Amino acid sequence: MGAYPLLYLRPSKRQVFEVRMQQLIEYVGHHAYLAAGLIVAGMVVAVYELRNRVQAFAALSAMQAVRLMNQGALVIDLRGKESFDAGHISDARNVPVAELEAQAEALKKWRDKNVIAYCNDGRDGAQAVRTLTKLGFSKVFNLEGGLNGWLKDNMPLAKSAGGQAGGRPIPVKNNKA
Repeated sequence: MGAYPLLYLRPSKRQVFEVRMQQLIEYVGHHAYLAAGLIVAGMVVAVYELRNRVQAFAALSAMQAVRLMNQGALVIDLRGKESFDAGHISDARNVPVAELEAQAEALKKWRDKNVIAYCNDGRDGAQAVRTLTKLGFSKVFNLEGGLNGWLKDNMPLAKSAGGQAGGRPIPVKNNKA
């Protein structure tokens, strides 16, 4: 055996990394469909998470919205006039999302007060919150899930008087089975 013991030489981290990368490239070359499926699945998860974060931007639950409404918050319905007339949250103002920036001057007295925006599903509401924040509104919130979330929590709707301009809202019962 001799006077010198045999030493085991460990490969450097760089050598290990190079070997592993070579193995990964070889694996991907042999299993292209699995690798493509992994990339697509990762992209789907990323898009889903980003969409959820966009919708949850400054979101309030229906109960939190009711508390703010009881304290005098302005409620803005971002849907079209026909949808608004069919049913809306009581005391809401109809400002379609396309007209929001143009109507911001009329809403300027609410810049330092609570404002709740909602649409059908919460997407336009989140965008409206960003728009109003850019226009100088400081306390703007999005109704989580929009009007669909409101109805899911069995909250009441009001309906505009048919054919009467400026008619008072008429309470409507939810027809949920």
